[in-house]
Amino acid sequence: MTIEEILKRCNAITKNTLMETLSIEYVEIGEQHLVARMPVNAKVYQPDGVLHGGAMVALAESVGSAAAIVFLDPSKFSIRGIEISANHVKSVKDGFVYAHAKPLHLGKTTQVWDIKITDEQQRLVSAVKLTTLALPKAK
Repeated sequence: MTIEEILKRCNAITKNTLMETLSIEYVEIGEQHLVARMPVNAKVYQPDGVLHGGAMVALAESVGSAAAIVFLDPSKFSIRGIEISANHVKSVKDGFVYAHAKPLHLGKTTQVWDIKITDEQQRLVSAVKLTTLALPKAK
């Protein structure tokens, strides 16, 4: 499967989900990473007009879980996030934020993802660690 086909598949599975509601789009994939972006607008604001931390966590879990699916066999496993921690270090009011997911550990059962969320100038906005669980699908 080509990179374009993988990205197309990742974006297709967002229909009628939180990812579609938040306008999350998968934009880049490499040998050991997946990148998604999300627009910063009124849909994801806190009451004071900056990006909500919960929206960043949703973006991080979305890209980390999608990466786990890409780097495992999706016909054999379902992926679930089981732990997430985030440190929000910068506010954003507009533009896009980008979540870059890279594996720290790719085990048979658990995977640990390092996810850096940056703004359009590549400044760190949030540092996130996500642990996912690979559940075998019934045969």
